[in-house]
Order: sequence, then structure tokens, then C-alpha cells
Amino acid sequence: MAQLNVEVNGRPYAVGCEDGQESHLQELARMFDKQVRHVSEDMGQLGDTRLFLMGALLLADELADAKGRLGVLQAEVGKLQSDRSRIEARAVTALEAAAQKIEKMGAE
Repeated sequence: MAQLNVEVNGRPYAVGCEDGQESHLQELARMFDKQVRHVSEDMGQLGDTRLFLMGALLLADELADAKGRLGVLQAEVGKLQSDRSRIEARAVTALEAAAQKIEKMGAE
């Protein structure tokens, strides 16, 4: 397990992560630090625990919004795939009917 130091609101914190995940963890820490600093600017210094709680709640809210948008988009993709399947089936039926008519015309 890898150990690295991240900085949140100007303070270093030692954290562990799986080997190879260091850069991902650093990016997550940067996102969290940005959120905590934003809360600190808006609400003043509240103490690390409250700042971290507010930062985490704001990030959780963003995540919930993103999951909601993803659900809507997945439903839309499902509907479009279903529509495409119906259209393809209708096109196949139309092509088969046209082929039968052409065959009939050729037999006459």
C-alpha cells in the first residue's frame, strides 16, 4: 500500500492508497481542498471538522446531481435504442415487402 501526503486547507495529511492510485488520490485531494477552501471563503474558518463536513456534503450534493443526470441520460439512451430497434424492424419489413414486389414483377 502506498503512502502519500496530501494538503487540505493548508494542512498536510498522510493517507494510504493502493499502489498505482497515487495520482488519482492526489487529484481527489485537490478537488476536496478546492471545495473546503471555497466553504472557508464563504463561511469563514469553522474548524477543520466542520469545514471538511461542509466540503464533503457539497461534493456529495454534486455527486447526487451527476447521478441524477446520468440516470436521465441512461433512460434516454435506452429509449433511443428501443426506437432504433423498432425503426430497423420496420425498415427490414419494408425492404422485404419491396423485394417481394420486385420478384413478382420479374416473374410476370
